Amino acid sequence: MFPLQRGRRLRVNESIRSLVRETTLSPADFMFPMFIAEGENVQVEIPSMPGIFRRSIDLTVKEVKELFDLGIRAVNIYVKVSEDLKDNTGKEAWNPNGLMQQAIRAIKAACPEMIVMPDVALDPYSIYGHDGIIEKGDVDNDATNDALVKMAVSHAQAGADFVAPSDMMDGRVLRLRQGLDAAGFENVGIMSYSAKYASAFYGPFRDALDSAPRESDVVVPKDKKTYQMDYANRIEAIKEALWDVEEGADMVMVKPGIAYLDIVREVKNAVNVPVTVFHVSGEYAMIKAAAERGWLDNDKIMMEQLMCIKRAGASLISTYFAKEAAILLNNSQSFWPLEGWKL
Repeated sequence: MFPLQRGRRLRVNESIRSLVRETTLSPADFMFPMFIAEGENVQVEIPSMPGIFRRSIDLTVKEVKELFDLGIRAVNIYVKVSEDLKDNTGKEAWNPNGLMQQAIRAIKAACPEMIVMPDVALDPYSIYGHDGIIEKGDVDNDATNDALVKMAVSHAQAGADFVAPSDMMDGRVLRLRQGLDAAGFENVGIMSYSAKYASAFYGPFRDALDSAPRESDVVVPKDKKTYQMDYANRIEAIKEALWDVEEGADMVMVKPGIAYLDIVREVKNAVNVPVTVFHVSGEYAMIKAAAERGWLDNDKIMMEQLMCIKRAGASLISTYFAKEAAILLNNSQSFWPLEGWKL
C-alpha cells in the first residue's frame, strides 16, 4: 500500500509546524555570562568575542537591568583580577571587598530578582592560571577545596543565589554544601560544572580573563587535563554528574555545548536535577567569525544551535547569545518566531 502516514502533512505551513513543535525557547531558558572589570564607566570589547565586553560594575548593573527586562533571569559572573592581586593561595577570591563580592552586592541591590551565579574557581586569582593551588608540581585537590569553600561562603555573604564551581576538584560539591550550611546559607544553591571537558573551545574565554595556564619558574601542569575531563570519555561524565548530585548539587552542568550534545542527553537521562549547558566562547566566536565573512546567517545558526541544546535536554543554557536571542524572540509574535522570522 502507498503510505497512509505522511509526515509532510505536519509540515505544510508554519502554523501547523508551530502546533506540533516539540521544543520551544524563551528568554527564561538563558543565562548570560558576564565579565567584570575594575573602574567606572569601563567597557572593553573582547576581540575574539565580538559584542561581548568586560564592564565595570556600574555598566554591568545597567546591562543586568536590560537583561531582566528582556526576560532573562540568570547571570553567571566572572571577574578580571588585577595582576598584583594574584598569588598561589587565591586569597583575593574571598576578600569581602573584592571585585566579585562588590559586583554581587551591586547586582542584587539594583535587580533583586535576577539570579546571580558567581564563578567559583581560583584561575582568575592564580599567578599560574590554574583552577587550584599548586603544590609539588600539581594542583592540590584538598587544599583547593578549602579555598573554594571560603570563596563560596564570601559569595553567599554578598548575596549570591547560587555558587557555580567550575574547578572540577574531586569532592568539592560536598565541601561547598557543608561550608555553606555551616555558615547559615542552606538556601544558597550549587550549580556544579559536573562534566567540564578539557576543551580547545575555551580559548576566547581565557583571553577575556587572562586565565590560561602560564609558564613559570616552578613546575606546574602545562594544561588543565589533570582535572578537566578527557573529551574521549562519555561514561565518566555520567559518573561525575551522579557524584555531584549525591554530594548536594542542585543543578549540574555540561560544558561545552554543541560538540557535547550526546553527553547532555546522557546526563539528562541519569540525574533528577536540572541540567545546565554552557554554549561556550569558542562556539560563539566561530559563529560570529563565519557570519562576518558572510558564510553563515548569524541569527539562524544562533537559534538552531540554542534549540538543539534545549532539545538535547538542557533546562538552562548559559550562552553569550542570550541577549541577542532574547531580543529576537521578544520581537516575534510568540516565543518561537513565526511569520516574522523564517528559519
